[in-house]
Amino acid sequence: MMAKGTFETHDWTQGEPYADHDGVTITPVTLGKTFHGDLTGSGVVHMTMATTPVETSRSYVAVERVTGTLAGRTGGFLLQHSAFSDRGEQSLRVTVVADSGTGDLTGLRGEMTIHVDESGAHSYVFDWVCG
Repeated sequence: MMAKGTFETHDWTQGEPYADHDGVTITPVTLGKTFHGDLTGSGVVHMTMATTPVETSRSYVAVERVTGTLAGRTGGFLLQHSAFSDRGEQSLRVTVVADSGTGDLTGLRGEMTIHVDESGAHSYVFDWVCG
């Protein structure tokens, strides 16, 4: 099935870097999300971000706990994020952690595509199956 909608991020909290060597840093970040559309609910993202002296070269990995309702099914699940930018050339993969679904979302599998438009607005397309 396909779910579409928007989301906002909030409560960005950046911790002290785990490492900082010659301008290359590894830093913990947490943030919240509010989902609208076919998926309604909230998410909490636990991220590790790597930055370099080249502004357009960076990466992050994260696990996000999502709770809410997806196409009338209520429960929760985990998303795993893996993203990088190589001098502006970007890649992002967001997948459901296998067997992380709870409640009516037990057995959920899928992959989410995230888009940020020029104004900074976030949207998602979530290709999923459950059962």
